[in-house]
Amino acid sequence: MPNQMALTALHLGQGAVMEETCGWLLPAHYGDPAAEHRAVREGVGLADRSLVGKAMVTGRDRAAFLHGMVTNDIKGLQPGQGCPAAFLDAHGKVVSLLSVYALEDRLLLELPPGTTEKVLQVIDHFLISEKAYFEAADEAFIVLSIQGPGAPALIERLAGRALVLAPYAHVEVNMAGAPVRVIRRAELGGAGFQCWVAPEHGEALWRALSEGGARPVGVGAWEVLRVEAGVPLYGHDVDETVILPETRLEALVSYTKGCYIGQEVVARVKYRGHVNRALAGLVLEGDRVPRHGATLHAEGKEIGRVTSAVRSLALGVPVALGYVRREHLEPGTAVSIHDGDAQLPARVAALPFVQP
Repeated sequence: MPNQMALTALHLGQGAVMEETCGWLLPAHYGDPAAEHRAVREGVGLADRSLVGKAMVTGRDRAAFLHGMVTNDIKGLQPGQGCPAAFLDAHGKVVSLLSVYALEDRLLLELPPGTTEKVLQVIDHFLISEKAYFEAADEAFIVLSIQGPGAPALIERLAGRALVLAPYAHVEVNMAGAPVRVIRRAELGGAGFQCWVAPEHGEALWRALSEGGARPVGVGAWEVLRVEAGVPLYGHDVDETVILPETRLEALVSYTKGCYIGQEVVARVKYRGHVNRALAGLVLEGDRVPRHGATLHAEGKEIGRVTSAVRSLALGVPVALGYVRREHLEPGTAVSIHDGDAQLPARVAALPFVQP
């Protein structure tokens, strides 16, 4: 039997069609995936993102220790601030992507779904005498994501006050009768927020957001929106076979913070070299959506692979993310995607495919 999320009964009550994904029963859609997609593009969409990994870090050395582990500036974060980062191995390969949020007495980490224990076990090997204590918190929060141009007005209406937040900044407010940590998170490239709340208040918060005008969004429309926005997903587009500079995720890196694991590789690529391949967009001709792992070819040679692919509802054609050899990265370059026996014409495209 697949695992169920805490709000599964609520999703079913709202008309969700559930499908098993990676051992979990998830809402694939709520009856009209195109309308869900349109809500995020033009209004406001609401998604249950509770499966993201979560951990808390306490102890007086928490910021200094994590600062030396990940790619971004953690020591510089003040309470109420946050940042994206990556945890690398010594070769610059990506062990995890994460977001870090600073509170008065702890750091809150958001990790890729299903990776909390793995990441904490790897980090534990580096702890020697530091006063930094990592605790898995996967069950401690319901995480609801509100995305779209209407998201700021909805959040401010429910919070009862204006919220002026920088990206990844956060504040605790009262919503739906409960304390909710609101984080400015544009998960799909446009305006957006995450709401972190204790599980016992998750249903009330979902209902308040839904009744306030947010349309529930299933994983089908979310995946299309993610790829259209060019947002890489750990486990699909990024993993431990990829060095961070290949992902083009420059916002995850501080080049002035000092040493961290894998820093030498990242700095060498930035200042003295280049990557041999990088993540890019691909726009296909025809209607076929290629599978994950389909190979890219040009001039009779294999030049890369597809990592994510969907049929874009905004563009009306299949689009994909994939790694492409450096000499073929120029937008507009013609390539061929080999998917089984089919050869699918495509062109390299700049990301995002669709501007918010």
